[in-house]
Amino acid sequence: MRLVFNAARGEHALLSPETIWAINATGAAIVELCDGQRTIAEIRAELRGQYDQVADGDVQRFVAALVTKHGMEVDHG
Repeated sequence: MRLVFNAARGEHALLSPETIWAINATGAAIVELCDGQRTIAEIRAELRGQYDQVADGDVQRFVAALVTKHGMEVDHG
């Protein structure tokens, strides 16, 4: 799975062989922070430093959807 930015559309997307999942900037930031070292709480804390509002369950729900829909491996390159 790869995280890409489509400049023409101004949107991020996760690409896998089977799907394209358009995500917002917050979702892209979560994917970039999913490095296998940070906990959900650490990712949430980092995002709260970047964005005005990050609800407690948002990061956990996004990561759960990422794992459920797209598998566990994420390639940032």
